[in-house]
Amino acid sequence: MNHFLDIHKTDAHELRAMINQASEMKQARLGQPKAALDDEQPLKDRMVALIFEKPSTRTRVSFDVGVRQMGGQTMVLSGKDMQLGHGETIADTARVLSRYVDMIMIRTFDETILTEMAEYSDVPVINGLTDRTHPCQIMADVLTFEEHRGPIAGKKVVWTGDGNNVCASFLHAAGQFGFDLTFTGPAQFDPEDEFMGFARQKGSKIVVERDPFKAVEGADLVVADTWVSMHDSQSAKERRHNLLRPYQVNTELMSHAKPDALFMHCLPAHREEEATSEVMDGLNSVIFDEAENRLHAQKAVMRWCLGV
Repeated sequence: MNHFLDIHKTDAHELRAMINQASEMKQARLGQPKAALDDEQPLKDRMVALIFEKPSTRTRVSFDVGVRQMGGQTMVLSGKDMQLGHGETIADTARVLSRYVDMIMIRTFDETILTEMAEYSDVPVINGLTDRTHPCQIMADVLTFEEHRGPIAGKKVVWTGDGNNVCASFLHAAGQFGFDLTFTGPAQFDPEDEFMGFARQKGSKIVVERDPFKAVEGADLVVADTWVSMHDSQSAKERRHNLLRPYQVNTELMSHAKPDALFMHCLPAHREEEATSEVMDGLNSVIFDEAENRLHAQKAVMRWCLGV
């Protein structure tokens, strides 16, 4: 069963093949209307369940459009629509859904919900995001970097701010795709040792540097993400802002990176907080290419999961 649960749980050669296929599929669609079917329809007669326990814009739209472009159909479900883990066990839900659909994408909170869904499902399960990781986002980010700057292997990526779930998947990708990553942020928000350890074991140089200006020296890519979650209390938001403010990505910080260093943000963004609009809308920003590439990267992931 080809579940796509995390980047570090998927073979590096297969990850590379997905990136290459995503690029080819994107090129093949140039100039076509968004609702036009792909020349190939690998998901023809396939039904995909898209489960959202967390709100979503890019994940929901990109998966839904991607399935349709490949000839399949979607069933979009929210946590409120289902008895997921409440009136019914995750295991039983997985068994039932497997009788109705050909593949499941789930965007959830607790990682154990994802892993239990995959354990008991008879169809492939895709991690659309958990509190610990966000692998689909990073597949899109690798695709985006390579479109603009060529192979990411051997490059220096700098993550600023909070070592969150997106940062975790970036560390997994560092190990699998062969690039280095420097984390710069307060000690309270360091990535988990497990994530950094995986990349180091794979041969990537992983550095923690508290000074953001030193961190971005020689950077090929600078990445930021939101400082707060929609679920944080007001007091927690204020505390996080105070700690993270020195790590804002602005023109001064970017001036210490390579002149052609790209800027990424997975969106949604709180402009003028983790990054300024001047950077986000600047010439080196690829945030909207990054958002678009969620579609193309995930189409390749879905094809891999189904072997089509």
